[in-house]
Amino acid sequence: MKPAIIDHIGIAVKSIPEALEFWEKTLGLECAGVEEVADQKVKTAFLPLKGSAPCSELELLEPTSDDSPIAKFMEKNNGRGGMHHVALRVDDLEAALAELKSKGVRLIDEKPRKGAGGAMIAFIHPAATGGVLLELSQR
Repeated sequence: MKPAIIDHIGIAVKSIPEALEFWEKTLGLECAGVEEVADQKVKTAFLPLKGSAPCSELELLEPTSDDSPIAKFMEKNNGRGGMHHVALRVDDLEAALAELKSKGVRLIDEKPRKGAGGAMIAFIHPAATGGVLLELSQR
């Protein structure tokens, strides 16, 4: 398993519209759309970084309920948002998870699940990565 690129960096925010004030108006990035991922209790907005394909993105994550993982993250962060996770793109997510499991890596997701933008995703536990919540993404 060799990740191809940083797929995206997830950033927890209180409000996507408020956050877009900075990301779009100040930095000139364009939101590719807002999507609700009901089973993860979040709204997401992807901001592609223009460059040679494939390109990385920023993902803004707004909690849709108090028990959302993003709401819990923000609660631990004194009500503030911030960098939530880094996602690496892989070609074969199932094979990547099998390889990591065979190496004894602690996983949050042992099987791929549907994420935003039609991607299949899985998370590696921060205890295995030195404290970084790492997502693997297959598009």
